Amino acid sequence: MSRPDFGLVAEDYDRLRPVDANWWELFETLVAEGDLAGRRILDVGCGTGRFAAALAERGAKVWGVDSSPEMLAQARSSAGAGVGFKQAAAEDLPFRDAWFERALLVLVVHLVDRPRALAEVARVLVPGGRAVVATFADEHFDAFWLTRLFPSLAEIDRSRFPLPEVLAGELREAGFAAVSERRLTQRTRVERAEALERIRGRYISTLQLLGDEEYASGLARAERELPGEVEYPLEWAILVAQK
Repeated sequence: MSRPDFGLVAEDYDRLRPVDANWWELFETLVAEGDLAGRRILDVGCGTGRFAAALAERGAKVWGVDSSPEMLAQARSSAGAGVGFKQAAAEDLPFRDAWFERALLVLVVHLVDRPRALAEVARVLVPGGRAVVATFADEHFDAFWLTRLFPSLAEIDRSRFPLPEVLAGELREAGFAAVSERRLTQRTRVERAEALERIRGRYISTLQLLGDEEYASGLARAERELPGEVEYPLEWAILVAQK
């Protein structure tokens, strides 16, 4: 399967994924579960830098890494001077051993070579440091609002996103001694016009991985059938691994 190109969506990424109450609930949950406030943190796959910037506002010293120069350009333009950014792959982090107290990976583990990336995360953490991972639980995919419009979407994502129990095992194999998990279920609503704009902007990476025919067919169906408001759940799995 080809990898999505985040450079294609970088300019519109934050506009199509606006910060809302759900974003802040997830952020606060990660801060609490991972004891992130005021720590020295590496944000792996930082994208446009929103989590990194919010953590810096909580007194953390943050570096963000991402492989996309376009996403990093957006991050540097909006995150302010309190966050450092480097272009790098998660599998080859440009930091010395035991440099960070915490590492954060939000919707990242399905995009990387996990054995290599998680070993790198473990390497740059101090003894007793923690990796905090937010990903989607398996039940998320069937309930997601795009699934009925794009028949291949759930299958594609299940092939990319690890089951939480599999991810926990991978974290242990990478050198983490203890892994805990909690779930977070959210409900979200989006107006029809915004939902259509998100599809047209391919706001999630999976939309880039669909065939052209399926994408065009799903968009046409959405234009015909979407109601005035779309409501759907987000099913998060949050894992905290201690080195």
